Amino acid sequence: ARLGGLHGSDLLILAGRPGMGKTALATKIAFGAAQALARDVPPGEVAKGAVAIFSLEMSAEQLANRLLAESSRISGDRIRRGEISQQEFDKFYAASRELGLLPIMIDDTPAITLSALRTRCRRIKRTRGLELVVVDYLQLMRPAAGTKPDNRVLEISMITQGLKAIAKELSVPVIALSQLSRAVEQREDKRPQLSDLRESGSIEQDADVVMFVYRDDYYLKQREPKEAAFDGGEKYQAAMDRWKTDMERAHNKADLIIAKQRHGPTGTIPLFFEAEFTRFGDLDVTHDERGYD
Repeated sequence: ARLGGLHGSDLLILAGRPGMGKTALATKIAFGAAQALARDVPPGEVAKGAVAIFSLEMSAEQLANRLLAESSRISGDRIRRGEISQQEFDKFYAASRELGLLPIMIDDTPAITLSALRTRCRRIKRTRGLELVVVDYLQLMRPAAGTKPDNRVLEISMITQGLKAIAKELSVPVIALSQLSRAVEQREDKRPQLSDLRESGSIEQDADVVMFVYRDDYYLKQREPKEAAFDGGEKYQAAMDRWKTDMERAHNKADLIIAKQRHGPTGTIPLFFEAEFTRFGDLDVTHDERGYD
């Protein structure tokens, strides 16, 4: 709600450290957009408009498995190993059918250039209509073939400016995922800030929206007290109790930090996160033991 929907021509940056769930959140947004496009389509007809996902890190198969795990609520590991019951198989089959009917196009060309991405987006716009583009992630892209920028910062700037140009030309929102520098790990407060993007070219200037995904439990897990570090059982137990309380408070919770937004307010949106299914949801929905009602 705080984002007020996705605006055509906008470049939205979704950034975070590895392991925070950037891909999971981006695919949830893409899945939701594709479901909305398919909702009012009569049987046998094709949705007007498609969602394009350029997956530079994962293969199309890996990404499809992610989407299936999320929608069928069966863990991705078990799907890969084929360890699912008959009842789960029925859910998996239904989810596969739904995914197959959705207007989602996945392109897993590694190290795709800006010009190739632009050409493919134009083709989809012309043949199907294009409603949303997701790029995962921008540091794996290359500027146009034949250009040799002097340094990495300049290279990233060329890519973000190129993605913004594609968004404007095609009047379509582009969500580009971005890694964050290790500088975050050196701080006591590990919540990302706009300054963490500074060394990444002109990302902050070119983006209409900058969002960070952050999960406290990711760092808390690494800070589990070790008995050897304490000179007494009581101090260790007290530290352990505090840590467990913190872990319970952070369990299944994530934050979407909107650090910049041209059209609206900044702030933090609390989200629900299930690591088993790499699945995000709204925290204001009532959650039960299985996730949500």
